[in-house]
Amino acid sequence: MGCKSNNGTGCGVVRFLMNVLSSCLGFTIGMIVFAVLTVVVICVIVLSDGSGGSIKPDSVVEIQLAGIVSERDNDDALTSVIGESDPTVSLEKTLNAIKLAKDDDNIKGISIKAGVLLSDPASLDEIRNALVDFKKSGKFVYAYADHYTQGAYFICSAADRVVLNPIGELDWKGLGATTVYYTDLLAKLGIKMQVFKVGSFKSAVEPYTRTEMSEENRRQVKEYVGDIWQNMVTLVSKSRGIAPSKLEALADRYMGLAQAEDLKKCGLVDTLLYADQYDDMLKRKLHVDIKEDLNKVSTTVMCESVSEMGVGHAVAVVYMEGEIVDYKEMGFGAESVVDTKTMRNTIKKLIDDDEVKAVVLRINSGGGSAYASEQIWHMVKKLAGKKPVVVSMGGMAASGAYYIASAADKIVAQPTTLTGSIGIFGLVPDVSELLGDKLGLKFDVVKTNELSDLGNFSRPFNEAESRLMQNYVENGYGLFLKRVAEGRKKTPAQVDSIAQGRVWTGSRALKLGLVDKLGSLEDAIALAASRGKIKGEYDVRYYPESVSWFESLSMSETEARLADKQLRQMLGDYYEVLTSLRFIRKQDRVQARIPYIIKVE
Repeated sequence: MGCKSNNGTGCGVVRFLMNVLSSCLGFTIGMIVFAVLTVVVICVIVLSDGSGGSIKPDSVVEIQLAGIVSERDNDDALTSVIGESDPTVSLEKTLNAIKLAKDDDNIKGISIKAGVLLSDPASLDEIRNALVDFKKSGKFVYAYADHYTQGAYFICSAADRVVLNPIGELDWKGLGATTVYYTDLLAKLGIKMQVFKVGSFKSAVEPYTRTEMSEENRRQVKEYVGDIWQNMVTLVSKSRGIAPSKLEALADRYMGLAQAEDLKKCGLVDTLLYADQYDDMLKRKLHVDIKEDLNKVSTTVMCESVSEMGVGHAVAVVYMEGEIVDYKEMGFGAESVVDTKTMRNTIKKLIDDDEVKAVVLRINSGGGSAYASEQIWHMVKKLAGKKPVVVSMGGMAASGAYYIASAADKIVAQPTTLTGSIGIFGLVPDVSELLGDKLGLKFDVVKTNELSDLGNFSRPFNEAESRLMQNYVENGYGLFLKRVAEGRKKTPAQVDSIAQGRVWTGSRALKLGLVDKLGSLEDAIALAASRGKIKGEYDVRYYPESVSWFESLSMSETEARLADKQLRQMLGDYYEVLTSLRFIRKQDRVQARIPYIIKVE
């Protein structure tokens, strides 16, 4: 019905009121819909958070080996409910499931479904060793894949039967380490990197100053890649009964393009079956009628099937995975970081917790901010003064991460862990050519003192400033040597002789006295319990504590995680290239880190 008032103002008021009412109604409806969705999400989470219930007899644990291996399961509740999480293999959950399955009488074996797996070599070792230990129970391990990547095959080679799709593929090609160099790209943009470093092997700056590896870096990379490959060849040879020389010859042929029949003839796989035929094989192994369903138990359900012991004393496992930073940011490149605030709060809580008798620091990091590394070292040192602290090294525990590890009582590493890299550097971009010659910007300055404008991007460092910066880096290196010398009971000179930024594998680090023992996370936990004088059963508690499902409903954080994961999936290998460039802008002047990108594949 139209407005009949002769006064146009009256019609405007009516329209205004109608707009207000419709807006209020829309807002109310939106809030109701949001409330309903929230209730639905809460119900789903509550129902899914319950225990997996009892495991049925004659069951198998199914382990999915496809996706990115991370130390912990980082997916929050909301992304799980809406189905937006990328395939991720949680090392913590996988290892716990295998351990629990070994002692559960209802579990008769493990079935591995393998695929494209992205992982560091040490994590592969952890899972493979857990499967080897599981087989000591007399239970079976079978593996199946349409396509075995080399890392997935390394794990599955420990299985009793390795099954491949009749037209499937298996990568066996040896290892290669790739470093990306940005020097020419930066030159085209008018950017030069001013480098200040200590350590002839400290190669983290090379991607910004060179176009190929230095002789020192090539020597160390060749050494640790060779060590990792020999470890893989030795273990696969032992499990598959194939001579190492034959495995080397097969790698030279690049078996990724071989026919499935040839892969079977050379002994890399046992059987060629389609997926449904593989399930039938499992049924026969379990003496289950072909028409019946298999009782498959996921790693999540396996872990939820056993309630916490609650025996009153515990070993805490603190995860330190990713870039070491001063503060945590959300979004691109920051899904997994070690930040000072989180570590400070976590360690303070453990110091005050009388039930925690010992602590394991699970480190998988290539380092990062030298300042942040010192702050976390200080907290770990304080913790070690109250209770035993043992470090368990994952894929990497190098540079700033080794700095932190040196505060512990004992260090346990995998043979293929990359560690050491004791050295620091400063990397300051000179963008004067970009700003002046390419963009045409001009700068002028007024200053009260000679170095008041030190760090001004409009010009490069002068000689005096460069000398100051180099001295600053050398002082930082001296402190690094001191920290390691104190922790490892060596002199600074002894540490310097094996430092200089050099990267070592865990097996070589043991001989050099940089680590105390080779072993798994489980070995480190047992060592910590022993040093904590815990007798009998004990809890294992994991930190930092997971974010509650309610806190994870924060859309800003969830959206940032989703965006980061989608970029990782879309960009593939280039994801790390872009994140490394991002950290140039965000990082401190002085860094203690391994080369930005070490891809061993």
